[in-house]
Amino acid sequence: MDSEVSRRGFLATVAAAAGATAAGEAAAQDETTTIDMTDDLVFAPDSEGVEPGTTVVWENVGSIGHSVTAYEDDIPEDAEFFASGGLESEEAAREAYPEQGDVAGGESYEHTFDVEGTYEYFCIPHESVGMVATLEVTPDAGEQEGYVPALPATAKQLAVWAVTALLGILGFTWAVLKYGGDYGEGGEE
Repeated sequence: MDSEVSRRGFLATVAAAAGATAAGEAAAQDETTTIDMTDDLVFAPDSEGVEPGTTVVWENVGSIGHSVTAYEDDIPEDAEFFASGGLESEEAAREAYPEQGDVAGGESYEHTFDVEGTYEYFCIPHESVGMVATLEVTPDAGEQEGYVPALPATAKQLAVWAVTALLGILGFTWAVLKYGGDYGEGGEE
């Protein structure tokens, strides 16, 4: 009876591991793109393509404070306005800076883009020196020239299947070693 409980426990463990692997694959499909804000007063890159549902993280990799502010008239009509500081309009963002919206060195701001289209944005204190950028949200962003995903989706899927297969092989080997074979008495002499 103990061996049945152990087998059930083993099968439950293997099933849980496979489920965790599948959940990891689903989480890996949530895309994040990072854009740096530098002491050279630029967004790097200053033009980026992402798929709908992607979260863009602007990281201030320097020591000078920056902002991320959408040009309200240069985003898709159905899109949500975005600005560091969480302000509701371009005018409000301009008026509130630097008390609200400043992204200090080492800090970041993020926004998720669901609506397809072109988004123009800028840094309030450095707009006049050209710290402006463009974001293109399109389903075929991965196919755009110059866009290279950090890890292709097929490689992620292959890794998930490889881990699942490895767990299956290890589980089978363990079961055979623990319960399989007749190694005991009654053998030929």
